[in-house]
Amino acid sequence: MSMTYYTLGNSGLRVSRLALGTMTFGTEWGWGADRETARAMFDAYVEAGGNFFDTADLYTGGTAETWLGEFVAERGLRDKAVIATKFSFNSEPGNPNAGGNGRKNIVRAVEASLKRLGTDHIDLYLMHVWDRLTPAEEVLRTLDDLVRAGKVRHIGLSDVPAWYAGRAQAVAELRGYEPISALQLEYSLAERMIEHEFVPLATRHGAGIMVWSPLASGLLSGKYRPTQAGNAGRLDGFRNTTHPGFQKFSDRNWAIVAELEQVAAELGRSMAQLALNWVATQPGIATVILGATKLAQLQDNLGALDFEIPTALRQRLEAVSSVAAPFPHPYFGSQIQVRVTGGTVTGDKPSGYSLPVLVEGEAVSISSN
Repeated sequence: MSMTYYTLGNSGLRVSRLALGTMTFGTEWGWGADRETARAMFDAYVEAGGNFFDTADLYTGGTAETWLGEFVAERGLRDKAVIATKFSFNSEPGNPNAGGNGRKNIVRAVEASLKRLGTDHIDLYLMHVWDRLTPAEEVLRTLDDLVRAGKVRHIGLSDVPAWYAGRAQAVAELRGYEPISALQLEYSLAERMIEHEFVPLATRHGAGIMVWSPLASGLLSGKYRPTQAGNAGRLDGFRNTTHPGFQKFSDRNWAIVAELEQVAAELGRSMAQLALNWVATQPGIATVILGATKLAQLQDNLGALDFEIPTALRQRLEAVSSVAAPFPHPYFGSQIQVRVTGGTVTGDKPSGYSLPVLVEGEAVSISSN
């Protein structure tokens, strides 16, 4: 594959369209990849041209950050690698300040992550989840302090309400703090709710969306079936879980899997490649995080952008996976909005008003020979 790079949000940080997720680095959680496999996946990703690595202090008890830092150092890639990590979750039972998004925990967490990663700075530091308590002002001021101290280059938010992300970006703009460059959110054919609030927010206010779980925890890879016997993968172990992120088995999702399989066969591509391509080419998406436990899975995923989905086939995928727009979004469609414009054709800007910037081609020679 030929990897391409685009700036993340309104920042100047160039990242590859496919990122390597490291939540599977380590087997402490009962599933995942051993060190040899993790290293092989890291190497395959780097050799394919990838430069964007996603991890978190929580992942596999710190093993993911540690291994990632070691792999980057062993190949001398620190200047090339864009490392994103996250804070919020608590790994010290009984200590409420060992988690959350307050200044005390953020400062503690960043120092611990820097040590495990073996680096003096983090390229993208993200709040892992909204804690429902800490004011956005405190989070933004603390992250801005870390940027000014040189420990963090860019900042982002993961798994927050849209109103909170909007307020955070407004606070950053009004107070001159480092702006939000990324929103990390779940998105797939099986989970499309971010289209209503987050995609417009991100595209209008300069935050690139980093997609996690683009294969719906493996459901869209095709290895799970409604009537299967035995354990096909991680989701089978979570069939009775209360964790909302793993409740993927439903009639709607099985219908999506069936249609995805048919379209993939028509294109001569794997179901995983098709699902990843659809996500990566949707509006507002900056990069898609790949999470694999086997080298063969990652190698297949890396071919996800080597083709285009014909319009007719894309429409089939979107029809089977469509979700009803929640209130008040039905009022924003043409049927109501035409009452606002008085029946005239009214838009933002004409087609072609702002051309995309794409740098490609051969470099000029600077030699006189």
